[in-house]
Amino acid sequence: MITQYLFYILFGYLSGSVLYGYLLPKYIKKIDVTKESPDQNPGVANAFLCAGAPIGFCALMLELLKGYLPVHAAMHVLNPRHLIFGLVLAAPVLGHAFPFWNPKMGGKSIAVSFGVLLGLIPYWRPVLILAVCYLMFSIVIVIRPHFFRSVITFAIFWGMVIIKRGPLGITAGTGILSFVVIWKHLVKYQNERLEITFPGRQEKV
Repeated sequence: MITQYLFYILFGYLSGSVLYGYLLPKYIKKIDVTKESPDQNPGVANAFLCAGAPIGFCALMLELLKGYLPVHAAMHVLNPRHLIFGLVLAAPVLGHAFPFWNPKMGGKSIAVSFGVLLGLIPYWRPVLILAVCYLMFSIVIVIRPHFFRSVITFAIFWGMVIIKRGPLGITAGTGILSFVVIWKHLVKYQNERLEITFPGRQEKV
């Protein structure tokens, strides 16, 4: 049984290590997003910014897919209540953040995090919680810049997953991926200042 878990952990990690947000702009448009973008992050946002919407959209779909496929496949044969399933869930995120071919080059792992959570469907709760948190801090209580919005979103996301008391493996996995996303943002922090606004009230913190 452990062999199966190890197989899907490896599968997920290798899948996550393919950085589409970096590779598509580089080989289709000859653009290195790690040099052309403000934060040098090899992610989807910079694929949109540096290479345009068509390349960015393709990168987004592939980043989601590389997280979705390993977890979706694992859900059919593994038990999400088993603690080690947490590593299966987090493996694509770890691969994106620390790719085997260059561990220092990895991205912030937001798109692939949504992908792995979509792979849990029909267990919808985690991906819905994360989506609601992002929408809350993008529309209702607007947190800027992106650094603070993502760190706060993933911290609250995992807190809510714990409160909801889902399967142990899923709770552990969302904890790992949340830590990775927050850590990667902290590493790339550029001394931005926190700004909180309430649309319609004209209030700013």
